[in-house]
Amino acid sequence: MAIALSHDIGSDQAPTVVAKGYGAVAEQILRLAFDNDVKVRTDPDLAQILEVVEVDCEIPVQAFAAVAEILTYVYRMNGTLPAGDAGGTS
Repeated sequence: MAIALSHDIGSDQAPTVVAKGYGAVAEQILRLAFDNDVKVRTDPDLAQILEVVEVDCEIPVQAFAAVAEILTYVYRMNGTLPAGDAGGTS
């Protein structure tokens, strides 16, 4: 299972599921991510929560903490962490 999320920095909107799939579709999602230097994380527990979310829908409340951690890491690695956002500990 591969799930792709999208979130606009500074948006009040929750992240959304933009793609998901198993098998060949999952491989294609991962290939596109790697080819475009998109950060990838393996998290079976989070995937289990997100697999029931329809594409183009916001993530459920149960996934907020894990997704926030991932987004903070990605924003920090990309140098785009919003100003004033500590994003947890260093």
